[in-house]
Amino acid sequence: MPHTQAQVWSVHLSSGFGREGAERGAAQPVAADAGKPATSLRILVADDHPLVLFALDNLIATLPNVDIVARAQTVAQLFDEAARHEFDLVVMDLHMPGDGYDEGRDAIRSFQREHVGKPVVVLTMDDDARVLREALELDIEGLLSKRDRIDLIPLAIASAMAQEQYVGPAIRDLLEKAAREERREHVHRVLSRREYEVLSYYATGLGVTEIANLLGRSVKTISAQKCAAMKKLALTSDIELYRFAIECGVVQDEADE
Repeated sequence: MPHTQAQVWSVHLSSGFGREGAERGAAQPVAADAGKPATSLRILVADDHPLVLFALDNLIATLPNVDIVARAQTVAQLFDEAARHEFDLVVMDLHMPGDGYDEGRDAIRSFQREHVGKPVVVLTMDDDARVLREALELDIEGLLSKRDRIDLIPLAIASAMAQEQYVGPAIRDLLEKAAREERREHVHRVLSRREYEVLSYYATGLGVTEIANLLGRSVKTISAQKCAAMKKLALTSDIELYRFAIECGVVQDEADE
């Protein structure tokens, strides 16, 4: 059964919300220069789940020179608070009730238009690769899954303030897996069953003669099917074939079957 938002974040609550990471000096978004007074980083946080807001409060309280200036649980509240407070960055959920405002990606886009230059770090439980890619296309400064360790949020904040995009490990893994699956589906679409079979065996390191003996076909037939597969996939060398097979999971796919 997939974790609910509350279940995932309650685990972080019981484990200290990244205080261990803060004690290790893992991620401190703002550090004052020696001899100069510290300037606090002002953050807006927005999420429709009270437990997430509580978790963020606990985490950010451990960070030096970082303050939460306002909290919101709907998109409407976020825009109201953003209008009322001076802030440097927003940490917001991807999906919140709009209460008359845009929701999801449209809410982020509207926020960026209204608050130009303010970094946006997005949290989400969404595991739809298409939705996540569309969010990244908005040029947000950070995207993390709520399944990621919560003590990665300070790292995302630091990256955002340095004008570098941060993508959490759970999001990266999900997108890489989706990309591999899409490439595998492409291979199955463009190759015949026999061409795919030859490609799979060849990618494991077997030679044309070995594959011919294994499948009971002639060397000429196997060579022709290998060449046809490479042409359909726009591969010009055996090195490209091996690399493509690994990237799209052809070898793993064969092992699983």
